[in-house]
Amino acid sequence: MRHAFFATSALAWSAPLLLAPLLAVAAPALAQSAPVDVRVDRLEKEMRAVQRKVFPAGTPIEAEITRPVTPSVTPGTPSSAPIADLTARVGALESQLASITGQVEENSFKLKQLEEAFNRYKADTDSRLSPTVDTPPSVRPTTSTPTTSAPAPTTANRPTTPKPVPAPVASDARKAAVAAIERPDTGDAPMDAYSYGYRLWDAKFYPEAQAQLKATVDKYGTSTVASRAQNLLGRAYLDEGKPALASVAFYENYQKRPRGDRAADSLTYLGDALIQLKKPADACKVYAELEQVYGASLSNSLRGMMDKGRVTAKCS
Repeated sequence: MRHAFFATSALAWSAPLLLAPLLAVAAPALAQSAPVDVRVDRLEKEMRAVQRKVFPAGTPIEAEITRPVTPSVTPGTPSSAPIADLTARVGALESQLASITGQVEENSFKLKQLEEAFNRYKADTDSRLSPTVDTPPSVRPTTSTPTTSAPAPTTANRPTTPKPVPAPVASDARKAAVAAIERPDTGDAPMDAYSYGYRLWDAKFYPEAQAQLKATVDKYGTSTVASRAQNLLGRAYLDEGKPALASVAFYENYQKRPRGDRAADSLTYLGDALIQLKKPADACKVYAELEQVYGASLSNSLRGMMDKGRVTAKCS
């Protein structure tokens, strides 16, 4: 009995001493797993946030993270393979997140640069075109009774002969010729207004055509004929020798109605107007945009005008 008692007591006193090394080995592993779990949760939240920003449509891609192969562990021996495996996966996840974050920042920076460049180009174009705007010619009243005005002061060397006044017969003849042009009446008011402006332009009554086409655009600006009327208004200015007014009309038509029937025409004629204004560099920019936006759908006539304009403006 005494021997058994002493053996039992010795075993009871030696058990904590034997378990102490095992607890000392297991303690770091338990302490290490807690921060790793926190890192995993944090990285998963950040990865979901990045995926929502990079893939707003909700179709994220799977990260290319491969789980490292863990060596086989002999039963009965302590091993830190789970902790090492988890640490390796966390490291790979952190690297992947850093790469995606860098790509997002780079793409955002490039997009900002493109927006700033476009805004500068638009502001520069508007500032160049705005000073060239002239006031449209006012329609002179044609009255049958002649008016008298006080003579302007003259110097001694200035001839005193008055300027010849056009005969009223010429004005009456023009009015009669304009009145002879038939106004269409098909029941389609926007198309009838545009067709009448076209007939005036085709008869080379440019001031009357400009007034009619401008009224058509103002009244039917949301109609499909607005693109045609605005483009023909620019051509009426151009044919009358007013490239500054023509350039404004063409630019506004392209800017307000980029999908209109005559948007490509307006951009082509805008290049021609800028060449007449002695601005070949701006004309080359217009032709470059014309090729980029409408290159695949340009008609043969418009492409021929563009190629000729590029040669005249000496575009590179």
